[in-house]
Amino acid sequence: MMLEIIYQDDYLVAVNKPAGMLVHRSWLDKHETQFVMQTLRDQIGQHVFPLHRLDRPTSGVLVFALSSEIAAKVSPMFANHEMQKTYHAIVRGWIEEGDTLDYPLKEELDKIADKFADQDKEAKEAVTEYQPLGKVEVPHSTGRFPTSRYGLVEMKPKTGRKHQLRRHMAHLRHPIVGDTSHGDGKHNRLFREHYDARRLLLHASELRFVHPYTEQELVLKAGFDEVWQKLIAEFGWDEVI
Repeated sequence: MMLEIIYQDDYLVAVNKPAGMLVHRSWLDKHETQFVMQTLRDQIGQHVFPLHRLDRPTSGVLVFALSSEIAAKVSPMFANHEMQKTYHAIVRGWIEEGDTLDYPLKEELDKIADKFADQDKEAKEAVTEYQPLGKVEVPHSTGRFPTSRYGLVEMKPKTGRKHQLRRHMAHLRHPIVGDTSHGDGKHNRLFREHYDARRLLLHASELRFVHPYTEQELVLKAGFDEVWQKLIAEFGWDEVI
């Protein structure tokens, strides 16, 4: 497969990561054969060095450095949150107004990888700005009511905790559709059966930062995949996104 390259210069390369693809090899996923890092390396004919990560089910802007020296210079910018990240998600229910959620999160431990990790670490600061962009009521039931309501939300995380956006939306009782670990199975099923949407509906649509070498502001944007485009059209959200 060919990855969509959305930016490339002498220092950095950015792709629109497909949903369901791992960023790099992991001993936890031995059976996987496709990884963004190796695919991109083969595609551009040179090694790439990850600067941040996106969860496997999340799509969108993913940036790599083209040398380890560049990675050493740029990685701290991600660690220190000098990047402005914008995500879009489809959530259960209607969010009526935007706000900032400041809700600390305990580190989520992986059953296998973190078997020996300290289970009782303090919760860490986690802050997400969110803004509703659109709403829809669909003629399909997930329980008591004949219809179901969903919202389109823009989110800007100010911290970088594991699964932060998914956990924050679940905390607000507006879980992201397609989230199998923090979401609602009934709504995930509705989207699979009625809209053929079989993915987490979370997309890293924009990354904005000052280029460490040219000192110009870079705005990297990743377009929506077909699943998203169909839903945006179906729900009449073309004007708001």
